[in-house]
Amino acid sequence: MEQRLATLIGNAVRASRQRLELTQADVAERVGIATEVYGRLERGHMLPSVRTLRKLCLVLNCSSDVLLGLSATAAVTEDGAPQLSEDPPEYRERPEVRRLLRTVRKLDSPRLRLLGQVAHALER
Repeated sequence: MEQRLATLIGNAVRASRQRLELTQADVAERVGIATEVYGRLERGHMLPSVRTLRKLCLVLNCSSDVLLGLSATAAVTEDGAPQLSEDPPEYRERPEVRRLLRTVRKLDSPRLRLLGQVAHALER
């Protein structure tokens, strides 16, 4: 039963992530878990904690009923993917931009200023 549930949740989070065009690293960062842990969740190798499940629902913009397989009609599309409402603006960025933003967020102030100068020079 536990393995079946882990697989069910894994398939649902993968479908939701792909529908939002997010990478595993994007979701992991927003949920606050390591990318490797998120990968294990998505592959059905482990179950998320209740706290992580809640965060997954918020980040992936879907109901816990969908992730737990409790809602098979109104909350899924014809192809079986979770039904999502309109994507938040930050999810519309290209994966390359999201990866760059993750790196930029880690920079200290002097390096961030330098990056701003380089970006401004590239823009010209």
